[in-house]
Amino acid sequence: MRFPAWLPLLLGFLTAVGPISTDMYLPAFPALEADLGTPAGSAQITLATWFAGLAVGQITQGTLSDRFGRRGPLIVGTMVYVLGSAGCALAPNLFWLSAFRALTAIGASASMVIPRAMVRDLTDGLGAARLMSQLMLVMGVAPILAPTLGSAVLGFASWRAIFWFAVGYGVAGCALVALLLPETLPEQRRVKLGAGGLIQRYSGIIRERVFLTHALMGGAAFFGMFAYIGGSSPVFIEGQHLSAAHYALIFGLCSAGFITASQINPRILPRLGMFRVIRYAGRIYWCATAILLAVAFSGHATVFTLVPPLMVATTCMGFVLPNTTVGALSRHAAHAASASALMGTMQFLMGAVSGVAVGLLTDGTARGMAALMLLGATGAVIADICRTRP
Repeated sequence: MRFPAWLPLLLGFLTAVGPISTDMYLPAFPALEADLGTPAGSAQITLATWFAGLAVGQITQGTLSDRFGRRGPLIVGTMVYVLGSAGCALAPNLFWLSAFRALTAIGASASMVIPRAMVRDLTDGLGAARLMSQLMLVMGVAPILAPTLGSAVLGFASWRAIFWFAVGYGVAGCALVALLLPETLPEQRRVKLGAGGLIQRYSGIIRERVFLTHALMGGAAFFGMFAYIGGSSPVFIEGQHLSAAHYALIFGLCSAGFITASQINPRILPRLGMFRVIRYAGRIYWCATAILLAVAFSGHATVFTLVPPLMVATTCMGFVLPNTTVGALSRHAAHAASASALMGTMQFLMGAVSGVAVGLLTDGTARGMAALMLLGATGAVIADICRTRP
């Protein structure tokens, strides 16, 4: 199916709601905790409820998208995201902030599940990997800009202004979907199932080994990635005494590695093949996190010793995540959104667990973050050993 040249830009803008909503308020964790009168590490609870909301929302949005098409659920989802973000901006305490973060995540799930399903609607195999890498380029700019923008907002306003920015982003996304986005799932390809049929469908998807091994590898990598996302702010701002702006710079450098890898990815796939690219990247990811853990426990953990292995680890994610996504969806063209949603649910459940764990292990050092990242990398390597070629 032919598609407009600007479509990857629009899909990337929509998918970027995830990193925007996750990363922009990371520099605000200390200010948020001080304003709400909560102890250090408590802000990670809002990150965990965000990931839990994504897990619930993705499974719901996938079903709705396969039944009602792509555009309608996207419009409704972005509207829910806008309402939830406004609730976060007005939240009086940590409980309500966490609750509204979960609601926001349910709405944001539409923008994270459906664009991936649209990629599968349009193409498969190498073509899908190339289109997915284009999405990664657009959405990959968000982790670079989001913490910087968040720290800039903190320079003249409170942490609540960050969520008002999210409201504006959601309004823009909703308008773009309504005005520009084409429908990629024709009426005759939509699937209308009852509860029993849905259970049977998801059961069939998760029993399929190609899907399961690729999704588990991506999920384990997500576990480690979210340990970094949730744990890096306390490590560098509180432990290493960096300013929010300097922390944003480090976060941006690591995200730049992710973007670079995602753009190199389609160029090396014809030569090496998807299977080997994922395998090599997974092994290097494990080595980087092992080095990071050794540094964290060595007594010589500084910005200059922590950042290099972090950059290598996040760069590897630019190879692992788009390719495991394509591999997991490769045999599920008839219900791409459901498979995408199930994969997302698995990944963000792991992310929620990682978010809670890194909050509990926050102590001003990099030890907890590094240990969880290595745990995720180990899970990814185990899943890779069991992985079946798509």
